[in-house]
Amino acid sequence: MSVPTGEKLREITYREAIQEALVEAMEANPHVFLMGEDIGKYGGAFGVTAGLLDKFGPDRVRDTPMSEAAITGVATGASLLGMRPVIEIMFMDFITLAMDQLVNHATKFPFIFGEQSQVPLVLRTPCGGWRGYGPTHSQSLEAWFLHVPGLNVLMPSTPYDAKGLLKEALYRDEPTLFIEHKLLYGTRGQVPEHEYTVPFGSSIVARTGKDVTVVAYSYLLTKALAVAEELHREGVEVEVIDPRTLAPLGIDTIVSSVKKTGRAVLVEEGTRTGGVSAEIGFQIMEHAYEYLDAPIIRVAADDIPVPCNRSSEDEMLPKNADIKDAIMKVLG
Repeated sequence: MSVPTGEKLREITYREAIQEALVEAMEANPHVFLMGEDIGKYGGAFGVTAGLLDKFGPDRVRDTPMSEAAITGVATGASLLGMRPVIEIMFMDFITLAMDQLVNHATKFPFIFGEQSQVPLVLRTPCGGWRGYGPTHSQSLEAWFLHVPGLNVLMPSTPYDAKGLLKEALYRDEPTLFIEHKLLYGTRGQVPEHEYTVPFGSSIVARTGKDVTVVAYSYLLTKALAVAEELHREGVEVEVIDPRTLAPLGIDTIVSSVKKTGRAVLVEEGTRTGGVSAEIGFQIMEHAYEYLDAPIIRVAADDIPVPCNRSSEDEMLPKNADIKDAIMKVLG
């Protein structure tokens, strides 16, 4: 889907792709180290760092106390002193406990002190529902962080993009929020054997079509592509765009698609009000209003906390049927 042709490829999981990026960066640069709760002997809540303690030792794979504020604060300080920490917040919901360190410190120091205080910090964290984990372990909070100047916000959908975007983040000198959906860890995809990176702000066309543009990212991309395939059999050609990075946002690819199709459906797992789709939708209005043949439609979670009950959770989160209904509505 997002893999260039002509590459020497092998199929690995999303989880393996992230681990490969970490290993390659740690082997290449002794200043890269990992911190987080249970990332050492246990291997991380979702197995991403399994085996890395044995490979790199406790100085570079550091288990921490249960304090997200301490983890992020220490990592910010280490960044200011020339290190390149990669920290893992076990669930995205827990990032609320580190907001001051991330939003007021890590992202602000370069603007206060200039080039003498770069913060090359990468914060990895899993998001998303469909696991029955309840309202404090299932949220998709990425929209909050679009409002934070100086913070990169990445949400890769495929193993190729997961590795390439993480490698790019590890080369950069500003803080990056790297968000991994829980249901993507076991998915498989083609990844090159050689070194590569994926540039920030580079939305891609995941599926070409002429009738309607659907913008979706992370786990919701898989649902959008499934709906597009279903509608293809019914004679409707859906173009699917994956932003890959939400900040910076590659709006040009999205706008070009909307100018071609004249219609847009925007899909996200976060709650509807004030969401990512609201920002993308308004940018479409700014750049392609005169090309629209129908109002933009958003598909998002209901404005309620994620329920513990599995059936209630499934009801409030976006479903394939919701995406299909939105496409048919925008097509008139």
